[in-house]
Amino acid sequence: MAGRRVAVFPSSAELGPVLARMVTSRAEGAIASRGRFTVGLSGGSLVSMLSKELLALQDLDCSKWVAAFCDERLVSFGDPESTYGLYKSHLFSKVNIPDSGVLTIDPSLPVNECAEDYTRKLKEVFPDDEFPVFDLLLLGMGPDGHTCSLFPDHPLLEETKKIVAPISDSPKPPPQRVTMTFPVVNSARCVAFVSTGGSKAPVLKEVLEGREGPALPAARVVPANGELLWLVDEPAAASLTIQVERPGSGAKL
Repeated sequence: MAGRRVAVFPSSAELGPVLARMVTSRAEGAIASRGRFTVGLSGGSLVSMLSKELLALQDLDCSKWVAAFCDERLVSFGDPESTYGLYKSHLFSKVNIPDSGVLTIDPSLPVNECAEDYTRKLKEVFPDDEFPVFDLLLLGMGPDGHTCSLFPDHPLLEETKKIVAPISDSPKPPPQRVTMTFPVVNSARCVAFVSTGGSKAPVLKEVLEGREGPALPAARVVPANGELLWLVDEPAAASLTIQVERPGSGAKL
């Protein structure tokens, strides 16, 4: 791993613009090097923050972006639980990303077949990689320490061969989902967690500073050859004792 950076901002209002600039700077670098920008998106509060801040930027060009989903709920795209549906209404419909640049699941399939179908779609985009190597994965973390749909004590934490795995017993509803596995997450060139709010403070301390017992899923994100960034606000960072960065709202990460 190229090293872990933990950046703390006074609030999500200061964090958001830095996140958007981080995404676009990674996009510019990837397009200059490889002709495209591959990004994995997560749901939850990240959808509205990322969409709002990206749309506030001047000259946002998504024409060479390829967006996939780090996990997705097996619901129709019109369902409010659909991560793709939320991004479509908040972001994709307002930018110049081509339809072919958004890799969606097929929610009409049973969950096992849906995972296999999404694996095939990713392999078409990353034909030369054993596990897809994304330029950037944007992750969130639940109060239980889960990330993607990789939950504490779940057998999927030990998956080493699949690119996308099905889960039909998610402890958080809806129960049926598909998720990228740790081999994919840890192959990325850059992984950025966004975690805000005081409810995340206890688990953020356990993830970043360790705990007794098995490491929580978010703590098992350790990119083999990539960067690991944590962008958090002061309430989420309240219990941390490790050294952190406190960049201003105009910072570039």
